[in-house]
Amino acid sequence: MAPERVRDLPGAEGGARADDGARAGDGVPGRGAAHRTELLREVARKGERRERARREGRHGLGYGLGLFGLIGWSVSVPTLLGIALGVWIDRRYPSPYSWTLMLMLVGVVLGCLNAWFWLRREGGLDDEPPAGPRDGPTGGAS
Repeated sequence: MAPERVRDLPGAEGGARADDGARAGDGVPGRGAAHRTELLREVARKGERRERARREGRHGLGYGLGLFGLIGWSVSVPTLLGIALGVWIDRRYPSPYSWTLMLMLVGVVLGCLNAWFWLRREGGLDDEPPAGPRDGPTGGAS
């Protein structure tokens, strides 16, 4: 935004008007700066909470639903591809064995392996337990 436009914004230094407080302060004249300060504190507090959750490994509902969807797709897509390839092979080259069933099972196994790798990477399913709040770089040894 150009500097001259910043000065024209309500509450900006040099561009304040008599009705700025009423608009920025929810109808109370002269409350624009206090409201802005309160808003900045709230934004900072939410940012700190987000960073703390990221450090501590807690995730919200959206993260869980997204991971759930990711796992579902990572299993279903290879399964459906195996079924489609199996149906094509069965129609093209008839045999006493069902390629559809065999490739469906291969797709399920590959999808489950894919989901397991995603969970290990995204969900923290490692062989080692996660470090607790008292565990430092030495693994909690004193």
